[in-house]
Amino acid sequence: MGFLNLFSKTGAAVQRLPSGSMTVDRDGNVVATTVSSAYPPELLHEIAVEVLRLFREARTAQIPLAEFNLHFASLRITAREMRGGAIVFLSPKTESTTSSPN
Repeated sequence: MGFLNLFSKTGAAVQRLPSGSMTVDRDGNVVATTVSSAYPPELLHEIAVEVLRLFREARTAQIPLAEFNLHFASLRITAREMRGGAIVFLSPKTESTTSSPN
C-alpha cells in the first residue's frame, strides 16, 4: 500500500496534483520529466521508487508485468517498465476525463 501512503504525507497543505510524465532509472532517480518544477521533487522520487518496487515484486513473483494503470479518485498513474527503469505518466482526473453515467 505504498502508493496510498505517498499522498497522505503532504500534510494539510493543498497542492495541485502532478501532471506529465517522468523517466526514471533503476535506482528511482528522475532522469527526465515534464511535470511542473513547482511539484516537490521528493514526492516524484517516492512515486518512482514505488513504481519500481511494484515491477520488482512482480518479477520476484514470476508475474509478467510490463505496464500497469492505477486509478485513484482524482489521479491516474500509468507506468511502463523500460530495461530496469520506467516511464511514468501522471494525470489528474477532471470532469472531462471522468466517465459520465449514461
